[in-house]
Amino acid sequence: MSFTCDAVVMRETGGPNVLEIQEVQLPWPGKSNDVLVRMEAAGVNPADTFFRALGTYLGDGPGTILGHDGAGVVEAIGVDVTSVSIGDRVCFCNGGVGGDPGTYARYAVVPEWLLAQVPSSVDMVTAAALPLVFITVWEALSERAMVKPGENVLVHGGAGGTGQIAIQVARELGARVAATISSAEKADVVRGLGAEIAINYRENDFAVAAREWTDGVGLDVAFDNAGPETFQQTLHAMVPYGRIVTLMGTPGDLEDGTAYNNNLSIHNVMMLTPMWLGLDNERRRQGAIVRRAMQWLEEGRIKVQIAETYPLENASDAHARLEKGGMIGKVVLSMY
Repeated sequence: MSFTCDAVVMRETGGPNVLEIQEVQLPWPGKSNDVLVRMEAAGVNPADTFFRALGTYLGDGPGTILGHDGAGVVEAIGVDVTSVSIGDRVCFCNGGVGGDPGTYARYAVVPEWLLAQVPSSVDMVTAAALPLVFITVWEALSERAMVKPGENVLVHGGAGGTGQIAIQVARELGARVAATISSAEKADVVRGLGAEIAINYRENDFAVAAREWTDGVGLDVAFDNAGPETFQQTLHAMVPYGRIVTLMGTPGDLEDGTAYNNNLSIHNVMMLTPMWLGLDNERRRQGAIVRRAMQWLEEGRIKVQIAETYPLENASDAHARLEKGGMIGKVVLSMY
């Protein structure tokens, strides 16, 4: 059996104009622990634009639905579902890598163990914007870098959607936080989130500034969300035995062997790996991370800045805006 709804599909790889809204069939009823969610909002992430341009991990059919995270209301449940009920407000991260349909749709079928209850104090646009980025940051800073209270942490691209959450998570883990930015407006944003200093990388050598901030000692942890050139420059700012987490892939060491000689630990973080490799235990762990994110939102320990919201049918415009760059916060699709 199947369920019919509207969704934004990717006809082929290419620019934003390959996205169009169509009627699609979703598998419902699904497995016994599946939940049918009537979507209210879906997050838009850089990974979506990457898959649209270059192809998804699990193959590209003419009806591929992008989007990883979203929020909505439980419409129906499988016979073995116990953790949610019809009418519950939920959010999750699922789909969008090929295979399972993504969240650019008016409905989604989701295993119950990926769902998090959305607190009544949290709006659905905010809830949809957080799952993927919070999983990414939590895996990077808590699980991989194992940030400790009092450590010095540098977050690159601090005013962006991922950078903002990284600053707040590092702060909540007890770290001192610095962030790189590119304007006075963005400097105000990162300071408002808890960064002690904002380093304008267009005007200053951020590695020198970071060392000065640590009184010459160096950074314990760096969060790379920028790319190879920035990664390699960051090596100069690290304390011996420091840890770097990168979302952009690991480039080589410097010619003088800085990373090797200083015993730096380098971690690649790609939170979609459990989804596209079918690692269900890891996906269950990520579901628990999303539930932590909702708890922290409810407690006021973190906040999410929404840069722009687009109607579902304007997903191509959302992609174009995201690829233009310079965003302060997250882009979200609304179903209404």
